[in-house]
Amino acid sequence: MQNFKLRRNTLVLGMVVLGTALSAQVQAQTDWPSKPLRLVVGAPAGGSADSLARLLAEGLQQELGKSVIVESKPGAGGVLAVNDLMANGKDGHTLLVIQGGIVAETPLAYKVNYQPFKDLKPLAQISRTGLILVANKELPVSNLQQLISYTKTQKGGLDFASYATGMKGHTSGMLLGQLTNIQLKHVGYKGSPPALTDLMGGHVPLMFDGLTTSLPLIKTGKIKPIAVNYPTRIAELPDTPTFKELGYPQLAQAGWFGVWSRPDVPPAIQQKVREITLAHFRKAAVQKRVREMGMDEPTAATSEELMADLKQASQQQAALLKSINYKPE
Repeated sequence: MQNFKLRRNTLVLGMVVLGTALSAQVQAQTDWPSKPLRLVVGAPAGGSADSLARLLAEGLQQELGKSVIVESKPGAGGVLAVNDLMANGKDGHTLLVIQGGIVAETPLAYKVNYQPFKDLKPLAQISRTGLILVANKELPVSNLQQLISYTKTQKGGLDFASYATGMKGHTSGMLLGQLTNIQLKHVGYKGSPPALTDLMGGHVPLMFDGLTTSLPLIKTGKIKPIAVNYPTRIAELPDTPTFKELGYPQLAQAGWFGVWSRPDVPPAIQQKVREITLAHFRKAAVQKRVREMGMDEPTAATSEELMADLKQASQQQAALLKSINYKPE
């Protein structure tokens, strides 16, 4: 009888503790947000991720009635921003705005201190984007076939720049060389701006770059487009073909930006952020601003669908890095 009473008391105490914990969790979700939100951006201020984060901040502020602070944490391929989220994001007041490459590419190219498919959760897409092969305006080619033919006449081939060693801008150039049997030598930079400066200055003839940073320079005639890795042509560059239509579907590897949280953020908060994000980016005025950046509006893919997409992209990227014998830095 005494043992029975002890077990019963233990069970009652456990239920009280569980009830208290659940009550605290419900209260936290009800009170959210109880202070200004932070959107941590894993890229420099003024870039595409920063611009998208500010668009998202507008929607969150309108719907939640709280200030939203956008903070740039560039460096280490986005790892510094992830570390910030890991340290401060448990209550859902700190969120991350970054490309899907943070789990599909960065851990393959750099040594990271997080588990990409366990420690991060994409709540919603913000935009879909991709890369474009651009050339110095003086390079005597105007399309991909001409580029292939011209490169074969150059002793030692041609150099190409990328915004980061080991990332998709790097592996896309190496893959193009393999598929077309031309010699392309990689020159890695720390970000798009210095690489584009050298491209315009003629120090490197080619670059795989993000559309957002290249598009203004294309429109002003400072560099010229060759092909995009989107599945279809983009509205801002209707005359620029896709690699897929040129016969190289292996290079059709477009990506996306999203808003992320820690996976242990209360589900109700995750869902609220997702709903606000998707509703805001469905607005015609917001879609127009996204397209002006050279991107497409987001899909309504679920977190599970987004992660499945990233796992496939990670497998493809790993195979490419292995083919060029790349070792993480």
